Amino acid sequence: MGDMVPQRATDVTDEITLYLDAMWLERGLSENTLAAYRRDLEQVQIWLHARDKTLLTAQASDLQGYMAERLSRDGISSRSAARWLSAVRGFYRHQLLNRVLMEDPSAQLAHPKLGRGLPGVLSAPQVEALLSAPDTTTVLGLRDRAMLELLYASGLRISELVSLQLSNVNLQQGWVRVVGKGERERIVPMGEVALQWIERYLAHARADLLPGGGGVLFPSRRGRPMTRQTFWYAIKRYALQAGIASKVSPHTLRHAFATHLVDNGADLRAVQMMLGHSDLSTTQIYTHVAQQRLQNLVREHHPRG
Repeated sequence: MGDMVPQRATDVTDEITLYLDAMWLERGLSENTLAAYRRDLEQVQIWLHARDKTLLTAQASDLQGYMAERLSRDGISSRSAARWLSAVRGFYRHQLLNRVLMEDPSAQLAHPKLGRGLPGVLSAPQVEALLSAPDTTTVLGLRDRAMLELLYASGLRISELVSLQLSNVNLQQGWVRVVGKGERERIVPMGEVALQWIERYLAHARADLLPGGGGVLFPSRRGRPMTRQTFWYAIKRYALQAGIASKVSPHTLRHAFATHLVDNGADLRAVQMMLGHSDLSTTQIYTHVAQQRLQNLVREHHPRG
């Protein structure tokens, strides 16, 4: 497929490496992305090799055949398919630029449509069970209850929660100041229940975790800033205790916060501000979640659903 310049090495493994090196230099792609691109390209190369072809001799029909087989056999997601196509198209653009190939067999490949996944949402009783799971007779349980209550009351990201300082919380007025993505600052109300649990935690537990003092609001058991992973594991543990069978993600309570607000008629722009979304379209996914929940209710309970 296409004329090749004899001065250039045409070993496919070398060409993949040269392409990935160029991507690292030109676009600063992360190691994880580069590793994923390499896997994608090497997998299609193995597939082509079994058919006496290579990435450098493949035609559009070969690439289409590979993609169709992977979609039907492996059931890969549209997002994985999009990443694969990005890697392949970039590889062939690199070959054209360096005159290894004169034609691009990936030019006519259709880009898979990326549907926006709807976040899993806990029901109000499930949220109540999750929030009640920590043993609040212990220092760590009281800390975790306050953290869970604040997550659900304010819609914070876990990274925002664990990085909060005591100075970020205004107990008198009931709000928390958050520095989110892109260093954007926002003020979020906490709600009375969350405020009560934070006050209880500050009065009875925080000093035990920070005997030497310090600014972090929710320290680890060693008196240090908590990692996202540590609290994520705690949430998973409490979900099991609460008997929640559905998958619980790091954003579970953030999603519940937003969805329950929208379910109860909250203004979408107000929810956008509290979540710290820069684009309203990101927040609009929660209207789809609410609509989906209503449709499910009709199917389950209406005689003609």
